[in-house]
This record gives sequence, structure tokens and C-alpha cells, in this order.
Amino acid sequence: MSLADILKNNLDWNKARIDLLANMIIALIKVRTVCLTEIATALSGKAKKDSKYKRLQRFFRSFPMDIESVSRVIASMLPIFKEKWTLSIDRTNWKLGKANINILVLGICYRGVCFPIIWISLNKRGNSNTRERITVIDKFIRLFGKEKIRCLTADREFIGVDWFKYLLNESVHFRIRIKENFQITSSKGNQVDIKVLFRNLKPGQTRILSRPRKICGVKVFIIGHKLQTGKYLILVTDSCPESAMEDYKLRWDIETLFACLKTRGFNFEATHITDLDRINKLVAVLAVTFCWCHITGEWLHQQKSIKIKKHGRPAVSIFRYGLDFLREIVLNLSDNRRKFNQIIRIFSRQLDLNHATVGVG
Repeated sequence: MSLADILKNNLDWNKARIDLLANMIIALIKVRTVCLTEIATALSGKAKKDSKYKRLQRFFRSFPMDIESVSRVIASMLPIFKEKWTLSIDRTNWKLGKANINILVLGICYRGVCFPIIWISLNKRGNSNTRERITVIDKFIRLFGKEKIRCLTADREFIGVDWFKYLLNESVHFRIRIKENFQITSSKGNQVDIKVLFRNLKPGQTRILSRPRKICGVKVFIIGHKLQTGKYLILVTDSCPESAMEDYKLRWDIETLFACLKTRGFNFEATHITDLDRINKLVAVLAVTFCWCHITGEWLHQQKSIKIKKHGRPAVSIFRYGLDFLREIVLNLSDNRRKFNQIIRIFSRQLDLNHATVGVG
């Protein structure tokens, strides 16, 4: 079985597109950059580099990729597929010349990182708006159902009256950070910075306000934590305030994902693609490749644990453990065919475990 065979069983695409995607994933692991000229150099086949490059260009320009089918495949990779998921939503953005690359991503938190599951490119710079956030959550609910959501975590960008009302109406539990100077009405009816309610906390202490307060038009529980720097981390949640702070910590998993797609992994910021539809396709290729590396790293960690350094942190991440192992194999495939076949079987087995439930293909 090849990587193309696995993808064919899970994506309803024609053979030529599947073969190119499989070839592209392996080339991406080899060169560790999204630069198409570099990927073209690493693609297998007898065609000249220019022909391979033009084929990649046609893929991103002309192929009407079904992104939702890719999302289903990514979900089916997760060992926790049958559980409820903690989700994290955030943006990654940078400038390429005058163009703004600005991508809103929803991910499933798992083992210190997020598996990207829904994403849209924003045709602007700056924060997302309520309509864009709702679009992302609606896509998730349509694909997987709201019952799969344990809770949604998000940073200070993701607040607003209509947004909070939408989450409550859809019964999406949330743990969202707000700014410490957010204005709230005190017990005396005065407008004060919300951090004033936690001014007696010592660094490292956390307090849950005894009753819900009205913020952005809805009643929420408020939890405050004083950081060692003296600043405040203040959360709002619709439910389970006693676990909200621990749940919110998982929000950082999506930052780890962005680092893996960029400097720690595939140098995403090196792309010269600016068209929104093509960016979405590139994210799809990156997402599948990232997930394969992470699953490989997890399997390797079970075989031989990642070394823990003196400072108490692992020597490498699970993702990087898998990426380095796969890269060593595909760069010397003739000498490592047995290992490659083993990894393919692991990948296939993980997808098969959830294939019927996910309903891909």
C-alpha cells in the first residue's frame, strides 16, 4: 500500500490529483518549505523540474478542491475521534509585499498541539469579525455536529455581543479571555475596569466571582488569575467555571500548531501564493502533512520515549519527532523502504479505525 492508496480510500478525487497530493506531501517533508520551486525539485517522476512546477501551479490554480473532505480525513486521524473535543480558534497572519495573508483557523486540541480542522482566508488585515467566526463554527457543526464540542477556547480578539449570543444559542460552551481593562458595572453601579474585581489577588492566585455578570449582553461566569508579572488573565465562560482556567490553557495548542507550520516545520511564510482560494488549498496540504508527522511521532514515542532534558522539557516535540523520522526515510527511500511501509500501515490503520464513523470517501 502507498500513501496515494490511503488518500484514494479517503478522498473522492481522481487518480491524477491523488497521486500529485501524495507526491507533494512527501516532497514537502523532504524540503521543509512550501516554496513551490523547491517542492517541484523534490517531486518524484521523470518530468523536468519546469514541468513539475507548472503541474503544481495548475493544482492550486484550477483544481476545485473539496476542503470539507480534507477536514473529515484530518478528523479521522485523531485517536480521540470518538470523544468530545476541546476546540481552539485563532488567526495566523503576515504580509507578503502589499498582500495580507490572514487565516482564521479552528483546531482540535490534542497532546499539546491543534489538529487544524476548519480554516478560511480573510480578505483583509486585522481581526476577524463575527460573521467570519460564525462561518467557521457553522462549518464545523455541519460536518461533525455540535455534540462533538466539549468547549471552545479563544483569546481576547474573540469577544462581542452577537458572537456571544450565537455561541449560547448554539449551545457551544466557551472559555474566552477578555482584556483586563474591559469595562464592567460594579456592585455600586459604577463602570470600572474588570481587573478591579480581582485587585486583592496575589501573583499565582485565581478567583471565580460568586455570581454571573452581564458582559456583551449575556450573563457569564468570570474567573480572574493574577500572573507573576502582575498582569491579569481574566476569562468568561457560560459553564463550569471551576475548570475554565485549565480548559483555557489548551488554547495555546493552536499557537504551537502555527509554529509547526512555520519555522519549526514547513516555513509557511515562504509561500508566494496570495490568492485566497489557493491559500486555502495550501493549508489543506500542510494540514494533512502535519497530521501524518504528528501521528508518526506519537507512534515513535510509544516505541522509544522522547528524551526529557534537565530543564524538564522534552528534547523535541511529538510533531518534530515524527517529521525528522519521516524526512530521514523519504530522503533515503531505497534504503528505508521497509520502515516507510511500516509507517504507511500505521497511518492507514489510524484512518481505518474511524473511517466508517466519519463517513469519508
